[in-house]
Amino acid sequence: MPGVRERIEAILRGRFEPARLEIHDDSARHSGHAGATSGGGHFEVLIVSAAFEGKPLLHRHRMVNEALRDMIGRDIHALGLRTLAPSEEPGGKRRSR
Repeated sequence: MPGVRERIEAILRGRFEPARLEIHDDSARHSGHAGATSGGGHFEVLIVSAAFEGKPLLHRHRMVNEALRDMIGRDIHALGLRTLAPSEEPGGKRRSR
């Protein structure tokens, strides 16, 4: 059975087809924390996807939270997000203004 990190990756890849996806499990740093006792992990995610192009930050975060809704509160206690469109990634193509 895949671990939590692998499930997060599978869900986000399936939903957003990211050009770049980085998931860091930071749970070990939070052992003893109240949320950690319930088994929920702490994760940091960087995702670059065309699905975010032209969307405000709050909408992007809602999109990711919706994709992971069945895991949040159970498998995921804390989720840090950095959501970028390809045109916003450093070194990526930028839109002309």
